[in-house]
Amino acid sequence: MIYFFVGFEQVAQSFSDKEKWMTLQVKVDSIHSVQYNQKPKVYSFNPNFISDYKGYKLGMSVEEIDRLLSFRKQNKYVNSAEEFQEVTKVSDSLLKVISPFFKFPDWIQNKPSFKSERKEYAQKTDFKKEKIKVLDINQATQEDLIKIYGIGEALSLRILKQKEILGCFVSMEQLNEIWGLSPQVLVELNSHFKTVVPSDFRKIAINDASLKELSQFSYFKYALAKQIVTYRSMNGNFENIEDLSKIKGFPVEKAKIISLYLEF
Repeated sequence: MIYFFVGFEQVAQSFSDKEKWMTLQVKVDSIHSVQYNQKPKVYSFNPNFISDYKGYKLGMSVEEIDRLLSFRKQNKYVNSAEEFQEVTKVSDSLLKVISPFFKFPDWIQNKPSFKSERKEYAQKTDFKKEKIKVLDINQATQEDLIKIYGIGEALSLRILKQKEILGCFVSMEQLNEIWGLSPQVLVELNSHFKTVVPSDFRKIAINDASLKELSQFSYFKYALAKQIVTYRSMNGNFENIEDLSKIKGFPVEKAKIISLYLEF
C-alpha cells in the first residue's frame, strides 16, 4: 500500500488566491461595463472657441472645423446657433445635438433685437401715414391732431386755441411758438399738415386800424400799437413791412409772418 501525502494548506491557499483574483476581475469587468455604456459628459462651451480636437469630439468634419477657424481669424464671432450653422455648414441633425451646450456671453443673449424694433417702428409709422392724410391745419379738428404721435388732449386744445386767437395760421412755423410741442412732434405736424389761408380771411389795414384793433392783434402789445399809431400820424402811411419794422420794439424776427396778417 502506498500512501500519498497532500499539503492541504497549499491547496487551500491556492483556492483563496483564485477566489480573490475572481472577485477582483468581476469588479474590473463591472467598471469597464459602466464606462462602456456611459456617455461622456459634455459641459457648456462657447462655440467660437472650438479647437480641432474639440470639434472632432463633437462630430464635426475637418471642413466644418476649418470654416469656423477661418471665420474666427477675421476677428468675427458667431452669436447664435443659427449663425454657427451658417458659418460651419454643419447638418441640422448635428446642430440639434450640440447646440443645447452652446453658451454665449450674457450681453449677447440679453441684447435687444434692433431689427424687430425697427420693423415695429416702421409698421407704426406706416399705419399712421395710412390713417392721416395731409390736411389744412386751419381745418384740423381735435381728433385729427390727436392722431399725431406725441399730441394728446391738452396739446391739441392748445393748438386750436392759438388758431382761434390768430384767426388762422398763415405759416406752419407758427407752431414753433406753441409751448409743449417737441421737435419730433413738430416734424410730424409738418409732415401731415399744411397752411391754407381762408379766402375770406380779413387782414388788418395797418394804415386805418384803430389803437384798440392793433392792440388786440396777437403779435402787437398795447405799447407797440400806440407807437404805430403815433408814427403813422406823424409820418404818414406805412408802405411795407420794412417801414413798420422801424418802430422801436417791433418783433423783427417775426416780421415775415406778421406781414401776412397785414394789409398796406
